[in-house]
Amino acid sequence: MSVIYIMWLRELRRYTRSRAQIVASLGQPLLYLLALGFGLGPIFEKAGQGSYLQFVAPGVIAMSVLFTSVFSGIGLLWDRQFGFLKETLVAPVPRIQVMFGRTLGGATVAVIQGILIAVICFIAGLRVHHISHIPLAFFFMGLIAFVFAALGMAIGSVLEDMQGFQLVMNFLVMPIFFLSGALFPLFGLGTVLKWITRFDPLTYGVDALRGVLTSMGYFSLTVDTLVLCGLSVLFITIGARLFSRIQI
Repeated sequence: MSVIYIMWLRELRRYTRSRAQIVASLGQPLLYLLALGFGLGPIFEKAGQGSYLQFVAPGVIAMSVLFTSVFSGIGLLWDRQFGFLKETLVAPVPRIQVMFGRTLGGATVAVIQGILIAVICFIAGLRVHHISHIPLAFFFMGLIAFVFAALGMAIGSVLEDMQGFQLVMNFLVMPIFFLSGALFPLFGLGTVLKWITRFDPLTYGVDALRGVLTSMGYFSLTVDTLVLCGLSVLFITIGARLFSRIQI
């Protein structure tokens, strides 16, 4: 049995066994969806921008995928603390396979989480521009999940304590989310904020989801796809290099 498959299956089982984690991870996206989607809806409509729920729902889905995928790197610290990582790394298999399997598992869990939030968004009132675009939305959710699962694994390979991981993740994840255009349009931004959003990896994921679900995208889907694919290769390469240097 492939090492990649074993690591993927282990990450998936870790998620499905924790019902409390599943419920808790839905809380923050639901808060943003309800508080902002319905709270700012009237203001957004008065500004002539249409339904804010339609606008913010893809951003909330991307947020759920982002948080779940990045924090999958915590599992690496747990395994290091309890000795499972040592048992894995001494096995006569390439470390790149171990790292790739764990990344793929974290990305799969994040996509499942994103699908759950998407279902809730549909119940809340999200209307897809064309139903045939839903598989394409799953594809972009997978790209977002893989990019940030690889990033979380890279950071988890460098850190050794849980507190440090939490601090680094909170320092990175919240700015990545808030500056991605998930909550505000990318049109008419100031020069500084405009360029900051361009360098935010999640910007292209949010824009891709918004484009395929509601046809309100800013960039073209080709640009979004190329950027996300390029970041996937970059982060998995960096993560593999850092993971291979872990001392046991």
